[in-house]
Amino acid sequence: MRNDMAYWDPAETLEHLQDYYFPPYITLAHMFHAPDNWIKPEGFHRQYQIQYTYLGVGIYEINGKSYVTKQGDLIIHRPYEVHRLSMVPGEPYSCISIVFHFGSSGFPLEELIDGRHYFGSFEEHPVKEWLQRIVMHYHQPGIVHQMECQQLLVRTIVEAAKQSKSASLTPIQLKNANKLMQVKNFIRNHYQEDIQLGLLEGVSGLSRNYICRLFKAEFGLLPLQYMVWLRFQKAKQLAVTTNMSVTEIARAVGYNDVHSFGKMFKKKTGISLSQFSSSFYMTEGQLGLDDPPSNRHTEDDRVALPPFKEACDRLPCEAPA
Repeated sequence: MRNDMAYWDPAETLEHLQDYYFPPYITLAHMFHAPDNWIKPEGFHRQYQIQYTYLGVGIYEINGKSYVTKQGDLIIHRPYEVHRLSMVPGEPYSCISIVFHFGSSGFPLEELIDGRHYFGSFEEHPVKEWLQRIVMHYHQPGIVHQMECQQLLVRTIVEAAKQSKSASLTPIQLKNANKLMQVKNFIRNHYQEDIQLGLLEGVSGLSRNYICRLFKAEFGLLPLQYMVWLRFQKAKQLAVTTNMSVTEIARAVGYNDVHSFGKMFKKKTGISLSQFSSSFYMTEGQLGLDDPPSNRHTEDDRVALPPFKEACDRLPCEAPA
C-alpha cells in the first residue's frame, strides 16, 4: 500500500496514512540498488521527491535538464515535473528515495529552495544519516516512528534551503566561508588523527574561538564534535560495507581502545555498532533481504555482515519511485 501511495494525488493518501496528524506526509522511504544498465523511464509524481545518491553515479533528467549525481548528491523535484533516471555504464547506483507532500497546508517549500533541483553533496553532512534514519523509522509502526521521520525530513529540507541561500553571501561572509571549508576539509581528510584546535588555527588563520563560533553557526557542530561525528559515520560505513571486526573499525577511525570507542559510539548514537548494523539491514530486509537480523551479527568482536553491494544485490530490482 505504501509503495503505491507514492504515485497518488496527495489528497487521496491522507485517509490511508496511519499515525500522521500533520505535514509533511511521507508516502515512501526506501533504499534501492539498481541492477546493471537499469533505467527509470520518463514519468512524473504528484508529490515531492528527495533523491539522495548513496553510492555510485546516476544521470537525473528533470524537465529536460540533466544532472550528473555522484555519491552524496541530493536532488529535489516537484509534483508533475517530468523526470528520468539512468546509470553511467560501468558505475553502480544506489539511492535513498523519500516521497512526501504537505497536504493542504500551503507550506512554502518553493520559497525555501528557490526553484532548484540540485543541491550539491551532503556526503560529509548529517543529512546522510538523517535520510538513513528516515528509511529505518518509516518501516516501523507507531506515531513515534512517524514523528521521527517527519522531524528528520524537515531538518533535511532546512539544510537544502541553507545550501540554496549560500549563493547570496557578502564578500566577508564568503571569505569566512572559504576558511571554514578549509577547516572542514582538513578535519574530513585527517579525522582519524589527533586533531587539536591549535592545528586548526594554523590551517585557517583564524583564532580558535572564532573558528568554533563560525563553525557551530554554519554546520551545527563544534569542529571537534564534527571530527567525532565523521569517525562514527565512517565506522557505520565500514560496518555495512566490509567484514571488519569492531576492533579493526575502531582503529581505522582513530581509536586504539575498542572499549572506549564502543562506549562513546553508544553514548553518541544511542545504540551499539552491532545494533546499528542490525537495524540497517532490518530495514533492507523489509525491502527483500531474506536473512533475519539475528543471523547478521554476533555478540563477539566481529560484525558478521555481508558487504553492502553483496547485500544490495539481493534486493528486488524494484525501481525507485
